[in-house]
Amino acid sequence: MKGSLFKGNFWSTDILSTIGYETIIQHLNNGRKNCKEFEDFLKERASIEEKYGKDLLSLSKKKPCGQSEINTLKRALEVFKQQVDNVAQCHIQLAQTLREEARKMEEFREKQKLQRKKTELVMDAAHKQKSLQFKKTMDAKKNYEQKCRDKDEAEQAVHRSANLVNPKQQEKLFVKLATSKTAVEDSDKAYVLHVNTLDRVREEWQSEHIKACEVFEAQECERINFFRNALWLHVNQLSQQCVTSDDIYEKVRKSLEMCSIEKDIEYFVNHRKTGQSPPAPIRYENFYCPQKNMAPPEKATGPNLARRGPLPVPKDLSDNSDYSLVADYSLIYQ
Repeated sequence: MKGSLFKGNFWSTDILSTIGYETIIQHLNNGRKNCKEFEDFLKERASIEEKYGKDLLSLSKKKPCGQSEINTLKRALEVFKQQVDNVAQCHIQLAQTLREEARKMEEFREKQKLQRKKTELVMDAAHKQKSLQFKKTMDAKKNYEQKCRDKDEAEQAVHRSANLVNPKQQEKLFVKLATSKTAVEDSDKAYVLHVNTLDRVREEWQSEHIKACEVFEAQECERINFFRNALWLHVNQLSQQCVTSDDIYEKVRKSLEMCSIEKDIEYFVNHRKTGQSPPAPIRYENFYCPQKNMAPPEKATGPNLARRGPLPVPKDLSDNSDYSLVADYSLIYQ
């Protein structure tokens, strides 16, 4: 049960021992250290998220991504780039949220530290008072025991001098015995007084120890609960980041569903078409008779398609004034 485990399990039979208290303090120090480690983890994660968000923004703004696309696919890409920016902003916002959570953890640690300090000061004073009073008591006990031994020795000396005839020596022994008895009584009273004082101090220390155990156990319960909730909240924030990113990317998927291959092809054709008529065939033109021989050249067959075909055999054009003939000579064209 809360407030009962610590005070029932951290004692020692040695009145000077503080092992139970020190064990609790060490545990609380470890808990505070663990909170600091988680705080540092959140800060580092925030730096990572912020850097990722800024890098993503830079990538979206500086790196081309299908910038020459047209129509529906272009619109889908614009949605994609915008949503990438949104994802980047979400990561930057998450970084700010994580830093805020780290700040809350730091404030919680410092609050517990101040609360603990008050109890620790009280306990340190109780420990010192108990230790000092124990020392005084042990010194009083030693003094009392020594006075008792001195009295016993004085009594024995008186008994041994019973047969002595020297009255002055006997008188001295009786005076010493009386003095030792008085010293025993005084030391006994002082010893009893210190024992009673030590018992009162011990009870006060024990009461403060119980209070400290209750305070420290309550603090530890609070710390574990706070740490657990902080970690739970952290993973919820990360999950929400994933959900938000998926919602953002869903907008991209929906824009891609609106992308039409046929419309983009038609858009390209309608806006970039260069004409609907192919080029006319290239006609053969005879160098000597360009106007009369307009028949298309024969298509070449075989592997050498680019080579010009054989020249046509000229007709007898002796009556044609367009040609000049030289007697006894013939022209051979190859």
